[in-house]
Amino acid sequence: MDQSDAPLLDALVEYQRLDRYGFTPPGHRHGRGADPRTVEVLGIEPFQADVLASSGLDDRSSSGGVLKRAETLMAQAVGADHAFFSTCGSSLSVKAAMLAVAGTEADLLLGRDAHKSVVAGLVFSGLQPRWVRPRWDGRLHLSHPPSPEAFEAAWERHPDAAAAMVVSPSPYGTCADLAAIARVCHARGKPLIVDEAWGAHLPFHPDLPTWAMNAGADVCLVSVHKMGAGFEQGSVFHVQGDLVDPSHLSACADLLMTTSPNVMIYAAMDGWRRQMVQQGEQLLGAALQRAADVRARIEALPGLHVLDDELLGAEASHDLDRLQVLISVAELGISGYQAADWLRANCHLDVGLSDHQRVLATLSMADDEQTTGRLLGALEELVRSAPSLPRPKPVYVPRPSDLELDSVDTPRAAFFGPAEMVPAQDAVGRIAAEQITPYPPGIPALVPGERINAAVLEYLRTGLAAGMVLPDPTDPSLRTVRVTASGFPEHGPTG
Repeated sequence: MDQSDAPLLDALVEYQRLDRYGFTPPGHRHGRGADPRTVEVLGIEPFQADVLASSGLDDRSSSGGVLKRAETLMAQAVGADHAFFSTCGSSLSVKAAMLAVAGTEADLLLGRDAHKSVVAGLVFSGLQPRWVRPRWDGRLHLSHPPSPEAFEAAWERHPDAAAAMVVSPSPYGTCADLAAIARVCHARGKPLIVDEAWGAHLPFHPDLPTWAMNAGADVCLVSVHKMGAGFEQGSVFHVQGDLVDPSHLSACADLLMTTSPNVMIYAAMDGWRRQMVQQGEQLLGAALQRAADVRARIEALPGLHVLDDELLGAEASHDLDRLQVLISVAELGISGYQAADWLRANCHLDVGLSDHQRVLATLSMADDEQTTGRLLGALEELVRSAPSLPRPKPVYVPRPSDLELDSVDTPRAAFFGPAEMVPAQDAVGRIAAEQITPYPPGIPALVPGERINAAVLEYLRTGLAAGMVLPDPTDPSLRTVRVTASGFPEHGPTG
């Protein structure tokens, strides 16, 4: 196939050239019915491009194969056997992959650093997670992806598990040894799913970490909007080999996906694939050079430190995407939460992630001297202003062993079963009936079905007071916690 083609974009051009008009959704009718005040902000072009996928961009039976050709081009561009587009983000894609490989009554090996969307998949499916221990870094207070040895040990404990899943890259840009993990899984004839939401760009430059398909993964899913040039919610499944049925994966996605996909999301992914094939190595090479310069210039600022070598090693991560610039602000005497808020309020810059001592600036091929100069100037201002900021509220960070909670029940049973709200101090020893997730990065500290301990609860409560964002607890104040109505501590119910 000709990689200079963009079937979805071409079909949209043809739709507009023919001046098609549909007595169908969307009801705004190419913007004719949109509020002029809305058009003033958004422009008319998004409404003109917002058409139905079938009975619009394609005919009512999709006989033109517009979407299928775009997906085939994507698969060929990256060397996968099959690719499927999703307009519901990788949060949907990961759920569909879990259902496709494990159904609803099986064990699934999962890195405990999985995204909250994985926990949602467990709740929907009823699967039993068999958590694989990440490599907790007690000095840096972050987790590195699980090692191949950890997956080997997990398979020894749970040989009948249906599949394994790992997140790589992590939200920090750190990467697992995917090739070795894939070999461990394939030695048992079991598939490996890689949640590669942060890795859509990886196939297109040799100096980036190894892409999951090249490492031997059976399924990987990427968020084109994160490190590519697609709209929010654009995601792609990639499949290879014979351990996962692509038709069944597609059917599982269809169960979860909207029947009204946004054509603009499809078309942007199609155009991005063409751009990457034709210019990706050049664009990403320039971005990597720019990132190296930015990292060095930030490192030279007093009180700031860019994490790099300390993220790699035998007991750390296997590789690092250096477009993710993780900056420690601890020496400034402020928290990452404070730094993020200050940068937004005073410099009108947003960072993608913040925690008790770091912020993360994600660079992309779209950045240039102007945007990186703005980042560097803002960080210089932050360094000068830090002494005037109040001392950060302390965050209690548990020992690595305290972060490994006992799984007492399946997430589905705990989430949907009888539950009650109890005072936080009485939740210790009880079974969580909700997930509680610092966001970003969106890795749950507490999963439904896990036994709550005092250390994790103290981490969440002190983190909340210090500026941590917790979007999912029933009680946003964490004065009370949702727990199962059974599963009391050994000494019996309290409160």
